Amino acid sequence: MDKRLQHLSCLRYFEAAARLGSYSKAGQELFVTQAAVSQKLRQLENALGCKLFARQGRSMLLTTEGKKLHKKVSQAFELIVEGLNSTQDEPVEGVLSVATTPSFASRWLMPRLWKFSKEHPETLIRISANMNPREALTKEVDIGIGELSAEGSDGSLVSEFLFDEPVFPVCSPELAKSMKLTHPSQLIHCWLIRGIRTHHFSWEAWFKAANVQLEGNIIQWMEVETFDMGLNAVIAGHGVCPGTDSLAGDFIERGLLVKPFDISLSSGVEYSAVYQANSIRRSRIAVFTKWLKREALLHQNK
Repeated sequence: MDKRLQHLSCLRYFEAAARLGSYSKAGQELFVTQAAVSQKLRQLENALGCKLFARQGRSMLLTTEGKKLHKKVSQAFELIVEGLNSTQDEPVEGVLSVATTPSFASRWLMPRLWKFSKEHPETLIRISANMNPREALTKEVDIGIGELSAEGSDGSLVSEFLFDEPVFPVCSPELAKSMKLTHPSQLIHCWLIRGIRTHHFSWEAWFKAANVQLEGNIIQWMEVETFDMGLNAVIAGHGVCPGTDSLAGDFIERGLLVKPFDISLSSGVEYSAVYQANSIRRSRIAVFTKWLKREALLHQNK
């Protein structure tokens, strides 16, 4: 065995200091003093015969050799964690952290979550809103829900399809009445909500499906980040927004919104749950995804 492996403890200090860019922050994370971190890193540099850090002001920057070592050490530690996770499995009892888009969280997931908690009171759910739930998947976040896939993850991620649904325009009853909406071409003269970052909806594609010829660019528009923001603006009477049954259906049932034309983009929103294949919380993920699929089926069959 390579004698340099006797410095494994030093590599732990090195990884923390390199990742955080600070000896003091590394010490805080490892519950040791800054001096202890500095001493360990000097031992490692002496053993390797090269400098790993260079001071620049108050920051410690990696040297060329340090960058090379940090890349490999980080990969090695990730493999060790994967190995540890593969031998352990936390019970169903405990916290499960879920990240999803703000609109899906508030409009679909949260109104139904009480049913899961009633069935599985031993599993506590922590919800966080994130514009990119897949990127949020870490040791702190167990499941991401949204327009996601496991593509490009080299088998490290698992994707569970939930449901898909078409997208269609919605507006306030007052707007529909005041404009006397009878033909899709009239929407060209409305303020159109667009720019929702969590979906690729295109008004141009919808007008094409409605057989409406556009002349030039649509100039009356308002850009928002989430469906929630767009729907709130439209309920207040500001223009027309793309919607789906899961996000706008109850607003339509309550008379706050109307669907002025029965024309939808069938290649609409597709929701999936994505999680790490080797997650230590596999038992909790299993019961939660099973519940999600059941709720998704009820939603599509209603």
